[in-house]
Amino acid sequence: MLILAVPACLLLIWLCTVMGAASVSAGEVNRILLHEIFHFPVDMEGISEGSVAIIRDVRLPRVLLGFLTGAALAVCGACYQGIFKNPMADPYILGISSGAALGAAVGIVLHFSSGAAGLPGTTLLAFAGALLTVLLVYAISRRGKRVPVSSLLLSGIAVNQSLSAFMSLLMLFNQQSMEQIMFWTMGSLNGKGWNQILSILPYVLAGTALLMTSARELDILLLGEETAVQLGVSVERVKKKILIVSSIVTAAVVSATGIIGFVGLLVPHVVRLFTGPKHRFLMPVSLVFGGTFLVLCDTLARSVLTQEIPVGIITAACGGPFFLYLLWKARKGGTA
Repeated sequence: MLILAVPACLLLIWLCTVMGAASVSAGEVNRILLHEIFHFPVDMEGISEGSVAIIRDVRLPRVLLGFLTGAALAVCGACYQGIFKNPMADPYILGISSGAALGAAVGIVLHFSSGAAGLPGTTLLAFAGALLTVLLVYAISRRGKRVPVSSLLLSGIAVNQSLSAFMSLLMLFNQQSMEQIMFWTMGSLNGKGWNQILSILPYVLAGTALLMTSARELDILLLGEETAVQLGVSVERVKKKILIVSSIVTAAVVSATGIIGFVGLLVPHVVRLFTGPKHRFLMPVSLVFGGTFLVLCDTLARSVLTQEIPVGIITAACGGPFFLYLLWKARKGGTA
C-alpha cells in the first residue's frame, strides 16, 4: 500500500499546486517548478512574474506546509492512540491545542511583535504555550517515577478546560481582537509560506523519525503494561519518549497553522482498518495519508467558494460525519 501511496501523493501535490483561483496552466506550472525549485535551465518565455510568484511563493509552500502538518498530526495521533490504547485519543488530548490557543491569544491582544527566525511573535507564544501546557500536565500526572495513563487523561482534560476558560475570559475583555483570535483557533494555511515550512521542518523530520523507531515498543504496549515489562520493554521510558516527542512536533505545527482538528484522530483510525494495528505499518501509512488528507481539505477550502474557508472547518466537516459512520458500521458489525 505504501509503495502505491507515495507516487499517488506526489501526483496529488502537483495537482493541488496547479489548482487555484488564478489561472496558471499545467505546462506553465511544470516550467516554473523546474526553473524555480530545481533550477533546471528551462525557457520561461511567456510566463509572467505574477504566475511565477503565485506558484513559487503561494501555492507550493502552502501545499507542502499542509502535507507536513497533516503527516505530523497523523503520526502523533497514531502514537497517542498506541500509548493510551484508545482509538479516540488524538494529539490535542493533553491540552496542547488550548495552550497554543492561549499563547496565540495573548500575542494577538498584546500585539507582540518580537519574533525570531522570521516568525511572528504570536507563533512563538503559541509554541511556548503548547509546550508549557504539556509540561504542566506531565508534572501533575507524575506519581514518583511513574506516569499513569489515567492520570494523564484526567489532567489533560482539566488543564484543557481551565486554559479554554482563561482564553474565553481574555476574549471577553478584548472584544476588538476576538475575530482575529477566533480565526486563528479555526486553523488555516492562508498566508503561510516558506518561513513556516522551515520553522517546523526540523521538528517534523526529526520527530517522526524518532517516533518510527518506537513502533516495536508500541506494538508490545498494546498487550498491556505488565506484559510489556515482562518482555523487556521499559514502559515509562517509552511513554516519556512518545509523549515528549509527539508533544513537541504537535506544538510546532499547531503554532504555525492554528488548531486543525480531526486529522490526528481520524486518519490513524481509518488507516488501521487497512493495515491492522501493527505500528511499523500504521505509522508510515498514516504519515502519507494524513498529509494527503490535509492537502485535499485545504485545496477544497481555497477553491470551492469565493471567500476562503479555514481548513480546520473543512477537516471537521469531512472528518466528523465520516468518523460517526465508522463507529456506526463497527457497532452494526459487532466489532470495536
